[in-house]
Amino acid sequence: MNPNLESQLNEELEELKNNDLERTVDDLRFISSTKATDKEGKEFLVFGTNNYLGLTHHGDVIKAAQEASIYGTGSTGSRLTTGASFEARELENNISEFKNVESTLIFNTGYMTNLGVIYALTKENDIIFSDQLNHASIIDGTRISKAKVKVYKHKDTEDLERLIQIELEESTKNNEEKNNNSNFFIVSDGVFSMDGDIAPLPELVEIADKYNCTLIIDEAHATGVIGKNGKGTVEYYKDKTGIDLTDSVDLQIGTLSKALASEGGFVCGKQVYIDYLINKSRPFIFSTALSPATIASANAALNLLKENSEEYLNNLNENTRLMRKLLCDAGLNIVDGETPIIPIIIGPADLANKISKELEKEGILVSSIRPPSVPKDMSRLRLTVIATHTKDEIEYTAQKIIEIWNILNKN
Repeated sequence: MNPNLESQLNEELEELKNNDLERTVDDLRFISSTKATDKEGKEFLVFGTNNYLGLTHHGDVIKAAQEASIYGTGSTGSRLTTGASFEARELENNISEFKNVESTLIFNTGYMTNLGVIYALTKENDIIFSDQLNHASIIDGTRISKAKVKVYKHKDTEDLERLIQIELEESTKNNEEKNNNSNFFIVSDGVFSMDGDIAPLPELVEIADKYNCTLIIDEAHATGVIGKNGKGTVEYYKDKTGIDLTDSVDLQIGTLSKALASEGGFVCGKQVYIDYLINKSRPFIFSTALSPATIASANAALNLLKENSEEYLNNLNENTRLMRKLLCDAGLNIVDGETPIIPIIIGPADLANKISKELEKEGILVSSIRPPSVPKDMSRLRLTVIATHTKDEIEYTAQKIIEIWNILNKN
């Protein structure tokens, strides 16, 4: 028993509560892709999920999970022991074909994918250049690595190049050369989770090529969301420029838990990277594999995306444009963008909490995002629109957000 630790923890929790930064877990049961109920049976419209295509409740996805369940409710071991299900291999091959890469490896979560990839590939003499607003999983991956970490200003490729040049000049000053045993890595989200903006991939590729850097892009919020067929950041820029950057991105990291309506993560790219991770990535080696049902549902969702990408992406984009227009026309402080992540900047954490609670009373769930997820005085409502929201649901939600904002902001 350690009363000192308990006292310290209670003090920190009390401080979080006093600053409107306390987090709690509220149980929900989804009854459709856009609606959920609480324990009392109250029904809510949900505008805070990452279920971008709304496929969690699609009949084909549910059927695939049910059919795969006959092979057991769990995988019973890691992929390297007894957990190497046929479903996992099928999904990996499907992702590779979808992303037009050589190979794919599935992890238990997108979070563990970033940790497992960054920690395994980087060594003590390496340097990681990481975007300032990268996801926590990237940040934590760089922290547990033995590599030196340099953080560049958000999407500022001039600052990135400046930092790389400083490191090269430092090596020259110390009469050293960047040799084959010392590697530079550039790591960036494709779509950033809090602001919903898109990484400047062509510039990142140019810099990576110029300085022989390994380029890793996290596609968690990009796969199934941007690009003509939902293939992510590479396709998004190919649509705009006509230039295919697939081979210029060494590794794409993704998740099965957002647009692909299941659970888990993946990394895809050249075969040599995947073979190395199978042998060296501890989160892959020592984790029990995902269940056949979980993997089968992700594969079914991916097949639906491939077969119906135009329909899903059109619905998602139309819904996104409608919500953004309604909120912008009302004068709310919306972060500019084109993705379905729509941050409404509120400012103080207590006001963001109040608005979220008032929306909850109206039967609408929208996430209140506060520090440390975002900077101080940049608390926000993180609104996410999905392809299966109806026009009525979007208009009703926008109306309530505007009404509550106008009331609370005046007070």
